[in-house]
Amino acid sequence: MRLEIPEYRFDLKTPEFQKTDDEFTIWFMEGVLEKYPTYVECLMYLGNAYTATGMHEEGLGADLKLKKLRPKDPLVLYNLACSFSLMGMLSESLGSLEKAIDLGYDDLAHLVNDSDLDSLKDEDGYKVLIHKLKKSSKKDV
Repeated sequence: MRLEIPEYRFDLKTPEFQKTDDEFTIWFMEGVLEKYPTYVECLMYLGNAYTATGMHEEGLGADLKLKKLRPKDPLVLYNLACSFSLMGMLSESLGSLEKAIDLGYDDLAHLVNDSDLDSLKDEDGYKVLIHKLKKSSKKDV
């Protein structure tokens, strides 16, 4: 005997459920953070969602909150550098990127290909940091 599962169609009329995938994700994560404002993983996910949808100012806000929660996390500082870069705040971006590298961020391939950092790529400070990272990665080999 084969069990047939009926197909159900839900027609949810609530405005929150009429959102696109990205809009829904942002709405949902913001709701979680209202109840649990220090939920780091949720805040990281939300910051990435903001950035992916072009909400750079909101992404920067999320990254600044994360920096307060995890001031020595190299990935948090790297993401903050990306947000600063997207907002045209180049000196802040370079400072955050340098801290990320000093604290152990070492994904050189990702860094040089990350379009979020495009505004930095002609900066002398960026070139110095790339050189520093290349030099330290050779020592580890």
